[in-house]
Amino acid sequence: MCGIVAASSRRNITPILLEGLRRLEYRGYDSCGVAVVGRDGALRRARTVKRVADLMRQADEEKLEGFDGIAHTRWATHGAPEVRNAHPIVSHGEIAIVHNGIIENYAELKLELLAEGYEFASQTDTEVIAHLVYRYFRGNLLEAVTKTVTRLRGTFAIAVCSTKAPGTVVGARRGSPLVLGLGDGENFLASDVLALAGVTERFFFLEEDDIAEITPDSARIFRAGPEGNPVPTNRTVKIVSAHDNDVALGPFSHYMQKEIFEQPRAIADTLEGIAGITPSIFGPDAGNVLQGTGRILILGCGTSFYAGLTAKYWMEAIAGIPCEVEIASEYRYRISVPHDDTLVVCISQSGETLDTLAALDHARSLGMEKTLAICNVSTSELVRKCLLHYITRAGTEIGVASTKAFTTQLAALYLLTLVLAKLCGRLGPGEEASRLAALRHVPSSIQAVLALEPQIMAFADVFATKKNALFLGRGIHYPVALEGALKLKEISYIHAEAYPAGELKHGPLALVDSSMPVVTVAPNDRLLEKLKGNMAEVSARGGELYVFADGDSSIESGDRIHVIRLPENYGDLSPLLHVVALQLLAYHTALGKGTDVDKPRNLAKSVTVE
Repeated sequence: MCGIVAASSRRNITPILLEGLRRLEYRGYDSCGVAVVGRDGALRRARTVKRVADLMRQADEEKLEGFDGIAHTRWATHGAPEVRNAHPIVSHGEIAIVHNGIIENYAELKLELLAEGYEFASQTDTEVIAHLVYRYFRGNLLEAVTKTVTRLRGTFAIAVCSTKAPGTVVGARRGSPLVLGLGDGENFLASDVLALAGVTERFFFLEEDDIAEITPDSARIFRAGPEGNPVPTNRTVKIVSAHDNDVALGPFSHYMQKEIFEQPRAIADTLEGIAGITPSIFGPDAGNVLQGTGRILILGCGTSFYAGLTAKYWMEAIAGIPCEVEIASEYRYRISVPHDDTLVVCISQSGETLDTLAALDHARSLGMEKTLAICNVSTSELVRKCLLHYITRAGTEIGVASTKAFTTQLAALYLLTLVLAKLCGRLGPGEEASRLAALRHVPSSIQAVLALEPQIMAFADVFATKKNALFLGRGIHYPVALEGALKLKEISYIHAEAYPAGELKHGPLALVDSSMPVVTVAPNDRLLEKLKGNMAEVSARGGELYVFADGDSSIESGDRIHVIRLPENYGDLSPLLHVVALQLLAYHTALGKGTDVDKPRNLAKSVTVE
């Protein structure tokens, strides 16, 4: 992984490939490269372990020009982030390939190819694909790729070009996204429509095991037949206006900062058009699907999982429906007890998270067919697979550490809670109006939290000198503490853990000393007095408390206790306010440490491998 752009055209496509990579930089990567077949039939390649800007410089210096080619941003899986492992990977100077995903049987395929005399120049699993295509090539690139993919186990999106098939690029996908873009005298493949913003608005979204062949004048989609031969198939063209206007930083220093400050607008946009609490919010057939829901199963990874944990409190307290929240990457590998009255809610910013898609497939295989996607990308595979969906209108999220995607997911989950509560007869007209009004007020409340940035920066100056941090929360704010710790560790590389505050005395208290900052999420709710007792346990051990309290919380700053007051107590929706303060803390701490805020090491934006 992580980004693919490919093209076949009558014009020089190097600028299109490189600009496509630039648009995909937000996904995170540690190397990048491009390969093109020129008019003279020669294959030329440039690769780097630096940024796309360096690749552009190389391509310009080497006058890299071609009429069909492939490009890639790679996040290392097999093989270190070194130039020899950067994509495109080449076989015998004739076959070039880019690949997202993981080939599970690459070791046995490699042994097979080594026995036949093939030499390997990289440490990647991708190289076995390149050599297999070379082995099967008999004058037709489409047939060679089709035979190759029948040998592969695992996940992949690939694009292949060859000096022996000028004017042709072939792509294939299984478990990793790939789209085909239609142009005039040129056609394209990409892992994300954003890569082709401004180039085309006409797309085929390739399905599982699709194989696509593009030339300047044609775009065809196939599947592998029983003998490994390509069999034509049909797909429907979708019109998608993919623009990267959101990519401009404007007055902000980093995309993460920009996206933190975009949250009032993102939540307002996500709620736009919601006039009342009706099932149709989630699709025209939602009334039938949601009726009779007896249980909720929420699936997600990372930040999306924490959004689900927050929603569990709402679902059970407001709607009165039992709710389980599962880490998607774990759920499909354990024996669970399915119930056919379960609504399976899948949460993903990109809608292409492999673990979440696989968990959805597993739930459906157990007979749970009532499915709902909460996602920021309307064209994603997750949305296409689920019966119902709610599209969070966060806009493009460039920073790898999620911010506005999280709060818009919470807004969508709260709406779902209210819909289910109404269907269960637990939401009267008066309460419906007041809860919806409170939700609509969240954007202006977040603006007030953002105004606290200077005070939070003072906290961050201290945190930037630390190596560890502890986050505490109780009740519905425990998931907020988890998310705050995740943000800090993601971008500042400070080891951070979160616990329910009541668990302090069951182990974590052993870590508390004068060098351990303890972040406490302290809204003025029914657990506040309990939380104060937990804070006293920290103070008694010499710990330093950094408290985010509500304006009316009776917590005062003092010796080793530092308090920032949020403007108001926001009840059930308080997590949306408190998490913004923790996002700012993580951001400014990372600034103080001088890390790459938007592209933290070892992480990718869209995780399309296990």
